[in-house]
Amino acid sequence: MLTLGGCGMSVVTPQDARAEAEDDGKAGAAARRVDCSEVKCIALTFDAGPGKDTPRLLDILKEKRVPATFFLLGHKHVDRYPDVVRRIADEGHEVANHTWSHRILTDLDEATVREELSRTQDAIAKITGRKPVLMRPPQGRTDDTVEKVSEELGLAQVLWSVTAKDYSTTDSDLIRQRVLDQADRDGIILLHDIYDGTVPAVPGIIDELGKRGYTFVTVPELLAPGTARAGAVYRPDKKD
Repeated sequence: MLTLGGCGMSVVTPQDARAEAEDDGKAGAAARRVDCSEVKCIALTFDAGPGKDTPRLLDILKEKRVPATFFLLGHKHVDRYPDVVRRIADEGHEVANHTWSHRILTDLDEATVREELSRTQDAIAKITGRKPVLMRPPQGRTDDTVEKVSEELGLAQVLWSVTAKDYSTTDSDLIRQRVLDQADRDGIILLHDIYDGTVPAVPGIIDELGKRGYTFVTVPELLAPGTARAGAVYRPDKKD
């Protein structure tokens, strides 16, 4: 579910972000492991962890040398698994914010939105030494208030183009196939490392997309040499 409220809100694609940097004469300013304007890139992202299966997921990503972006929940996740949060950061993945308690931000007043985001910012920084620069609003719901608070806290908003709806099934083969059916260049894949069927699906997703010529990147790498602007909403074009 996606709601973009407020007439002033617009969506920035990865291609837009890269073009903005080119237009500003900043191409090459950001260190890039790959150039996604030349290479067929795709970003794996995981929401609502860490959880009991996240260490196994990290083992898989390490074995296959694939970076990912983790949008972490504060309550009962970051505060329960600090060692896993530290490992995510230490192994080179992007650590991002998915609010404190997964409340729908568009239902909240400004002060509560700020609390939902800032508490997780502080909790992650206490563990990793760095505050996230990316956030994902629960259910992808955002509006002008969320944009304002995100900008204030230095957080860009990141949505997605591929979803397996892994919250609705424990069938790992189905999760894998849903991702593969929707995958496209410059895509952002949404998965959850807290559901039983998801982590077992990841090796097959990685292997098949690798065969199709994809290079896995973090969200910042997908946008580079552009830099995610605080408050802005990033989402790939959805292909038919």
